[in-house]
Amino acid sequence: MDGSGSWDAIDWNQIEDPRPRRPGQAVKESMDDFLLEDEEVIAQGHGVILLNNREAGTLSVTNFRLLFVSQAKKCVIDLGTIPLTTIEKLNDDVKLQPLPHLSDKSRPRELLQVIGKDMRIIVFAFVPKTKQKNEVFDALRRYTKPANLWDLYAFSCDPSTIKNDSEPKWRLLREYFRLFRKSLPQSRGAGEVSLSNDWWRLTRVNSSYSLCSTYPSELIVPRSISDEDLFQASTFRSGKRLPVISWCDPGSGAVLARSSQPMVGLMMNFRNNADEKLVCALSSRTTDDKGSPRKLYIIDARPRANALANGAKGGGSESSSNYARSEVLFLGIQNIHTMRDSLSRLRDYVDAHGSISSNGSPSAVSVVGDRRNRGSTWGGGNLNSMTSFSSTLGEWLNHIQNILVGASWIAAQIAEEAASVLVHCSDGWDRTTQLVALACLLLDPYYRTFSGFQALVEKDWLAFGHPFAERMGVPTVTEIGGSQYELLRQPSLGNLSSSPSRNVLGASGPSSHVSVQSQTSNNSSPILLQWLDCISQLLRLYPSAFQFSSKFLVDFMDSVLSCRFGNFLCNSEREREQSGATSSCRCMWSYLADLRASGGIFHEHYNPFYDPVKHNGALLPPAAALAPTLWPQFYLRWTCPIESQGGDLESQWHAMNKKYAEAMKAKDIAEWRAKDIKMKMESVKQDLQRERRSSSTAVATAQSAQRENAAIKKAIESIGCTIKFSTSENQEDRTEVLSCSLRRGTDARGQDENGDFSVSISAIEDGLVSEAPGDHFCESLCPFRTREGCRWPDAPCAQLGSQFVGLKANFDAFDRLSIQDCYFGPE
Repeated sequence: MDGSGSWDAIDWNQIEDPRPRRPGQAVKESMDDFLLEDEEVIAQGHGVILLNNREAGTLSVTNFRLLFVSQAKKCVIDLGTIPLTTIEKLNDDVKLQPLPHLSDKSRPRELLQVIGKDMRIIVFAFVPKTKQKNEVFDALRRYTKPANLWDLYAFSCDPSTIKNDSEPKWRLLREYFRLFRKSLPQSRGAGEVSLSNDWWRLTRVNSSYSLCSTYPSELIVPRSISDEDLFQASTFRSGKRLPVISWCDPGSGAVLARSSQPMVGLMMNFRNNADEKLVCALSSRTTDDKGSPRKLYIIDARPRANALANGAKGGGSESSSNYARSEVLFLGIQNIHTMRDSLSRLRDYVDAHGSISSNGSPSAVSVVGDRRNRGSTWGGGNLNSMTSFSSTLGEWLNHIQNILVGASWIAAQIAEEAASVLVHCSDGWDRTTQLVALACLLLDPYYRTFSGFQALVEKDWLAFGHPFAERMGVPTVTEIGGSQYELLRQPSLGNLSSSPSRNVLGASGPSSHVSVQSQTSNNSSPILLQWLDCISQLLRLYPSAFQFSSKFLVDFMDSVLSCRFGNFLCNSEREREQSGATSSCRCMWSYLADLRASGGIFHEHYNPFYDPVKHNGALLPPAAALAPTLWPQFYLRWTCPIESQGGDLESQWHAMNKKYAEAMKAKDIAEWRAKDIKMKMESVKQDLQRERRSSSTAVATAQSAQRENAAIKKAIESIGCTIKFSTSENQEDRTEVLSCSLRRGTDARGQDENGDFSVSISAIEDGLVSEAPGDHFCESLCPFRTREGCRWPDAPCAQLGSQFVGLKANFDAFDRLSIQDCYFGPE
């Protein structure tokens, strides 16, 4: 494909054709190098093009994810690899609208569009006239909508391999003891532990979830409230989610409580004495000498109009006249459907105007030709698109700002005024959780650490029943008839008609598969994402107040969306306990901890600027500072990968640290090689010295032998002999023979003067010479012979080590020689 976005530029011949298949047999390329543990390939497509970056490769549907492996690089392409539960919508009838200047030729239409909950829109192009697209699409349609909870990949692992440090209930209990500034007994069971002080107490009235099925088994309530009062108060709140304490300050006595809306009825005139008693008990008296009453703020996260509209269903909001020393405020945060639609519009715009878009062009406007924006263009983009961008981005950031302002205001009243705050929305598990958890993060520096972040999430998101299964569109368990449990499939994320129409890749033609996840209702919403977005804004304002980084928040969100772990399955603590998700699935916290351990203190999850001493108290940002910006690390990572990290100091630090680590690694390797070379040089040097010593010894021996040979030669030549040395090969006698060929003239006896004869001198090897003195004798020519005879081995010749020792000479041959003067030179 060329830069203009034309399909004519794709050369399908350059892509390997699918391997031949036998009937009824699915072709699954060996993917062992790329699969996770217990991951299996279900369907595959070969020669598939990821249109976003024009990469060709193999597309596999596994029991966990949609896996795209590059054909050229032989590696996993992150952009084209997405967990099945992270997929929000599928569209198999994508049409590319041609630009006016392009020829209207027939183009391949084997396209599959995948829209993710993580701001990702990807399009795959399949080889025309094959069944690969249908096989992949059918597998996705089945496995992105599992029939029951246990079909998820999280349950595919062997439960015997699960290593849990502690149960979630025990960790929640440990957090409660920390809030009370007490140590949790290690030798006692959770059911026997008691906790209380002058103001509050820990109750196990909900141990069997009979009080509230979506609340944890242990609750912190005012000490003056009995368990019977709790049962009566629960009947006045939606879903029986009565007011309970989420965070408390043992120093001032202020608390942060949460609940659902009161069931005041259509006329807003219903009351409940137990509920009023419980709410008033939250505002205990202050610790000053006068014991003045504490102010109580009741925060309704909804717009006032929405609260009034809930009166038709029996809900509504409190009246300050019914609760002593109280004040009711509305924050105006919109509901889950508004948030979902707002994120969908932001995702469409980011994809359309990113450097990597879902149709393979740097700017979707220049390829698709957006009919809604026909203004002048500059640099491939549309100038009028800025208006759309401002409204789209401003809408989403306005939601983020409302949550930030509300949580900051709550934290300020507790920290500065020592007031107690009760927060609720309609059901008390979406906007309520966002506000309470964010306010806790601002109030308590412990929650700004890794261990504290885990405790906060497990307390306010998991234990207090945020409906993750509904918000992510995955199956869960629910109670039917009081005791019978069965599996229910929650509405999947993907009613295309309920969200803004998508025209990024052109209009969708009529097809029965356009909306494969359409449902009558859609309860999905990016509630957790908004909360993490607010934390990223605080990271920008207070870069040294958090132990974790923005990259940690991104990986945390991806782990939740993937449903790879059991921590965030189901809708409540009770459902997770009933399904066995905690004991049968791997733990996400252990996974993230292992990631950090693999990189040490320089891992990208760590905030390099963290200073716990500087920010050891509450964070209370002023209103002027609460102007959020787009979170680039999450929203722009797929469409603008360079820009998403470019302006972030934290990312720059990690990049520099990565280069430093690589340089240090190269330095260590170089030092190791230098040390190894040095050791080898020392070894060679020692070997050379040994060889030099051996050579010196050999040279000395050779010189000594040469001198002795020269002496022998001179002695024999002095009698006119021509010397020729030869070595006998006879291994038995092992003697060295010295043969001498002599030429003499005519002597007085009349012999032939031309006659030649040879004289041989045999040298017996030392080993063949007997050590007995009687076996050695010296001839009369021996210069060391005495009258006493041969004194071997004490004779001087033996002490000299001469080579003459052991020689046997044929002296009769010398007697027959006629020595003439011509044998000798002038000397």
